[in-house]
Amino acid sequence: MYFSSIPNIKYDTKPIQYPFSESDYVTAKNFFRRYKINPDIFGYSTFYKKYSIQDGVKLETIANDYYGEPYYDWVLVLTNNMINPLFGLPLDNWTLEQVIEDKYGETKYNTHHYETLEFKTGERIDGIEVVGVEGGLTVDNNFYSSPFQYWDGVQYRSVNGSMISKPVSNWEYEIQENEKKREIYILKKNFFKRFVNEFKTRNKYTKSSSFLSERLKKTN
Repeated sequence: MYFSSIPNIKYDTKPIQYPFSESDYVTAKNFFRRYKINPDIFGYSTFYKKYSIQDGVKLETIANDYYGEPYYDWVLVLTNNMINPLFGLPLDNWTLEQVIEDKYGETKYNTHHYETLEFKTGERIDGIEVVGVEGGLTVDNNFYSSPFQYWDGVQYRSVNGSMISKPVSNWEYEIQENEKKREIYILKKNFFKRFVNEFKTRNKYTKSSSFLSERLKKTN
C-alpha cells in the first residue's frame, strides 16, 4: 500500500539528446519526496503512545495488532522517522554480540567516550553535595581526568572529574544504542485514518511546468 501511494516521475535517460522523445524517459517511483514527521509532536500523548519492542517482534506484527493489517507497518516507519527499518529495530542479544565483535574485535572493551553520572538530590561525594551536572552527558577525557569546579551558591567546590563521570566502552555504547531502538511511538487509532488520508493527499502533484497528472510528473 505504501508504494502504491508514492507518486511516479518520468526522468530522461539520454540528457545529451534534445529534444527528448517519449522513449528517452523512464517512469519510476519518486522516493525523493520523503515524508517526515516533526519530532516535537511526539511529546503530545494525545496522538501517540509509547511502545517497547521486544526481541523478535516485527513492525508488521505491531501494525496488525494495532491497525488490523500487517501492511500498515509503513505507518510505523513514517511516524517514527525511520530511514531504514532493517537497521531501525533493536537486534537480539546474540546478533548484537556478533555485530559488536565484527565491528570492534579486540577493542570492544576499549573506551568509546566518557559520560557524566546521575546524582540524586542531596547526594554527596567526600562530604560535598554535587550539583550543576546533568547525568548522561557525553564528555571527553580531559573532563574525566581534570578537577571539576562549580558554585554551590556559597563558595566554589571542586571534585575530580572521574568521580562524577565514567568511561563507556564500545560494547556498552552499542548496547545503549540498541536499547534506544526499543522505544517507538504508535499513532493512536483515532488519528490513524486521518494520517493515511493526509499521506495520500500530500503525495499528489500540484500543477506546474512538469505536471502530467496528480500521480505523474516529468523532469525538465
